[in-house]
Amino acid sequence: MRDRIHGFSSRYLQAALVIFLVKWILIAGVVGFLSGSASALFLAGLEWATDSRMNHAWLLYLLPVGGALMSYLYLKIGKNAGKGNNLILETIHQGKESIPLRMAPLVLGGTIITHLFGGSAGREGTAIQMGGSLAARLGKLLRLDAADTRIILMCGISGGFGSVFGTPLAGTVFALEVLVIGMLRYEALLPCFIASVVGNVVTTAWGIHHVHFSIGEVPELSSLTILKVLAASIAFGLSALLFSSLTHYFKGTYAKLIAHPAVRSFVGGAVIILLVFIFGTRDYLGLGIPLIERAFSGDVPDFAFLGKILFTALTLGAGFLGGEVTPLFVIGATLGSTLGLWLHEPVGFFAALGFIAVFSGAANTPIACFIMGIELFGSQAAVYMLMACVIGYLFSGHTGIYTSQQLGASKSKLFKITAGETLASLKKK
Repeated sequence: MRDRIHGFSSRYLQAALVIFLVKWILIAGVVGFLSGSASALFLAGLEWATDSRMNHAWLLYLLPVGGALMSYLYLKIGKNAGKGNNLILETIHQGKESIPLRMAPLVLGGTIITHLFGGSAGREGTAIQMGGSLAARLGKLLRLDAADTRIILMCGISGGFGSVFGTPLAGTVFALEVLVIGMLRYEALLPCFIASVVGNVVTTAWGIHHVHFSIGEVPELSSLTILKVLAASIAFGLSALLFSSLTHYFKGTYAKLIAHPAVRSFVGGAVIILLVFIFGTRDYLGLGIPLIERAFSGDVPDFAFLGKILFTALTLGAGFLGGEVTPLFVIGATLGSTLGLWLHEPVGFFAALGFIAVFSGAANTPIACFIMGIELFGSQAAVYMLMACVIGYLFSGHTGIYTSQQLGASKSKLFKITAGETLASLKKK
């Protein structure tokens, strides 16, 4: 029967398209349901962990113990799951490794522990890894071939991303754009769209509500405002570069100085506690959502973005679980708020630009971040948002938070690269 279907569809394009549509509506729909349900569970757990930490200040002092526990579990039973998001990217590119189902519960528990005890981390990495591991297991059960396995893993990325942030269109494009810098993978466009939309609907159906921010006043399009946005966007790109470089530096330094992962995380947790006393504030712990809210009203310290960069880079560098994207939102929003005040422009407007542009530079996904800006803030600032995302992407250079991203095109023809090499291999040159 399968051979007859393949033979028929190979002769008639429309028949092939109908079969493709029906097939991926079913498969991607299931991936979206699984990813959305996992994100709902995760976001509910994250809210509980954050509330518990805010109500019980003493939990911060357990951060070293919590980090050591999770690192020990990863060491004993995690196996290749410790590669995180990079494992999913490498599997899509090369297909040499398998993504274990254990990745989902491990990263879920590890990220909640990070936030319960005060580590500075995000949530997108957790959602993507849960979506990817669940999609991988479904692909095995369905005995998908190599090409369809790549597509279903991309569905896991889009389903996780779209559902955890409530941005299904950005989730769709993110999965297509994040694999290879400078290129989009259109073969998975429809499946990723289905998975992302279904994932978002399912998360909402579970009673999860996403945080929204108001962009406020948007300036008229003028040459002066364009110049200000251009200057700010360069700063956003350089901030993304600083964050990525510092995170990779601390990961390398911790690994070089402390061989055992559990001890590494214990020491890293103690460093975060020390920083809290040095800075005299807990504002930089956890996701940092309150900082984003303050940024949109212009009520953050001038260099708050540097504090969030330092706390997050040290947390992730020590091996704590969690993503980078929400801290990147914080970094961008606080920097944008400060620049808005300095440049005498609406702070909410510049905070929104920084919110998406720093993420664009760190993840090398300008189109997905632009679409996210439209979904979160509306289209009235679309020209400025695209400008900020593109400039932020360019000025972050050939670096990023996902070292297994492949380079499809250089960000400048004056800088030569070899197509197909990764950010990790480029760094070693």
